[in-house]
Amino acid sequence: MLDGAMAIWFILTGLSVIFVLWDSVSNGVTSWVQRMAWILVTAYTGVFGLFFYLLTCRRPFAGGHDRYTAATWKQALNSEMHCLAGDATGILIAAVAVSSLALTNGWDVTVEYLAGFVCGLFIFQALMMRGMYEGRYLLAVRKTIFAETVSMNFVMAGMILVMVILAHYWPGSEHPGAATFWFRMSLASIVGGLIAYPINYWLVARHLKHGCMTLPGADGPAAGLGHRSPEKSMVMEDEFGMNEMVGSGGHHKMAMTNLPLPSAIAWILFSFGVLFAALWATSVFVPIRFS
Repeated sequence: MLDGAMAIWFILTGLSVIFVLWDSVSNGVTSWVQRMAWILVTAYTGVFGLFFYLLTCRRPFAGGHDRYTAATWKQALNSEMHCLAGDATGILIAAVAVSSLALTNGWDVTVEYLAGFVCGLFIFQALMMRGMYEGRYLLAVRKTIFAETVSMNFVMAGMILVMVILAHYWPGSEHPGAATFWFRMSLASIVGGLIAYPINYWLVARHLKHGCMTLPGADGPAAGLGHRSPEKSMVMEDEFGMNEMVGSGGHHKMAMTNLPLPSAIAWILFSFGVLFAALWATSVFVPIRFS
C-alpha cells in the first residue's frame, strides 16, 4: 500500500512541477528567482507546493497580480519560498553526498545544516538577489544574513524531526537510490515549511524580508475588462538599490527596515533555541550520535 501511495505522490508531483514550470514561463510576472523558488519547492513538496502557488502567487488575470498577492500572509508565503528552496536544495545535496560516507546521524545533520545555510544565504539570497543591491554581492549577503539565519533555523528544526526519525525507523530510506529517500525528504520539506511559516510572516510584517513583487510593467491591462496594472507605480529603488513597494500616491508599502543589533542577536539566539529544542525532541525517539 505504501509503495502505491508513493507512486501516486511522485506522479502528482511530476504533474505539479510541469504545471508550475509552464505557468512560470507563460503567465509569470515575478522575478526569475521567485519563479525558480516555486518550481523547486513544488518539486520538493508536490501538490502542496502547487496548491499554495495557485493560492498565493499565480497571476489570476492580466493586471490583477499585485492585488491578488497583496495580503501579508501571501507575501509571507512567497518570501518563505526563497528560503525553503535554497535551504532544502542544500540539505538534499548534502544528504545525497553523505549517504555513502556512513556518518553518524549527528554529523549527517551538521553537514546538511551547513549545506542548507550556505545554499540558502550565498546562492538563493545573496547571489540571486544581488541585482536588488546594485550588483553588490557582499552587501546582499549583509542585508539578508539575519532573515536567512532565523528562517533557516526554523526550516531545519522541522526537517530534522522528519529526516532523522524516519531514517531510523524506515530501513532503506537513507539511500538516494530508493524512492523512500525522496519521499522522506519531501515530507521533511513540507514540515520544515510549516514550522518556518510563522517566523517568515513576522519578518515580512515587520518589513525585515521582501514578499512577492510584480516586475515593473510586466502585468499589462486585461483586454476589455478595464483592469490595469499598478506595477509601474508600485516599485522604486531605495538608496541601497533595494526595491521598495510604493502606492500610486508614492507612499511606502514595503520599505525594508533593520532591527537594532541587540534585538537581532536575541532573535537569532531564539531561533537557535528552537533548533536545539527540535534536536532534543528528535533525540527522545532517536539518539543523536557523533561517534
